[in-house]
Parts: sequence; structure tokens; C-alpha cells
Amino acid sequence: MRKSNKGKWLVYVLKCRKNYLYTGITNNLEKRLKEHAEGRGSKFVRAWRPFELVKILSCDNSTKARQLEYKIKKMKRAKKLEFLGIKNAA
Repeated sequence: MRKSNKGKWLVYVLKCRKNYLYTGITNNLEKRLKEHAEGRGSKFVRAWRPFELVKILSCDNSTKARQLEYKIKKMKRAKKLEFLGIKNAA
């Protein structure tokens, strides 16, 4: 899975401990994942480490990335897993 996105905006999904899902956006995925790993990325991920990157969705700009992130975060878990095509996150 490619982690360097050279400035393109991405929506990413992490599977954390107890199969919790975290959805975020970034234009530098490698840096963002490092921040999460160091406990600086978000309080949620820090509390539910370790995590695994399970999905990356590319967007044209930050506005579209924020809209997609919001849409995903509003979904019920079953719909979110179906939409993202994520398996083994029961």
C-alpha cells in the first residue's frame, strides 16, 4: 500500500484495538501515521493503539476530503464497513 501521496488529500481509516475504526484526512499520510504511532495524531488513536491502516481514499482537494470524512463518520458501522469494503473488523 502506497503511503506517500505528495500533497494529494486522502481520507484514511485505521482499525484500532478492539476493532474500533478511526477516520481522518491528511495531505501527508506518512507524516500523519508517524504522528499517530507516536501518540500525537489524535486522542482517540492514542487511547486505542495499536492501529492498522485499512483503507485510503484519494480526493481532489481538502474540501472533498472533509466532506467524504464527514459522510463516513456519520455512517452506522455496518454501512461503513460495506462502503469501505473492509472485512475482518467485526
